[in-house]
Amino acid sequence: MKNRILFLFSVLLLVGSTASGCAQAQTLDAQQVQRVLAKPNVVLLDVRTPDEFATGHVRGARNLNFLSTDFTDQVAKLDPNATYVVYCASGNRSGKAAALMQQNGFKNVMNAGGFPALKAGGLATE
Repeated sequence: MKNRILFLFSVLLLVGSTASGCAQAQTLDAQQVQRVLAKPNVVLLDVRTPDEFATGHVRGARNLNFLSTDFTDQVAKLDPNATYVVYCASGNRSGKAAALMQQNGFKNVMNAGGFPALKAGGLATE
């Protein structure tokens, strides 16, 4: 119950701060994602549900479900100094996840948009 309340509170804060002009993460297209992923120490996060992830994902992606009640707890376990490329199904959840990460001190977070566009853009999938 406590995790659900924290999750809902985090989502409400995210929506409010996004509406008030919080800086948005840089949005990348598939070719830009490929260039960023070629660099060392870049973490690729798929923030879709585990069921969505299981139907296909970009090779090397780590699944971190944005809709999970413990999403903020999982983000807190990540290295805030690393570089992150975040994607989902359409770019909506990944944009919100990237904004939440930035609010929590992550400096290098990029929104890669939706999985279908990344797949169509030639990124390797599994």
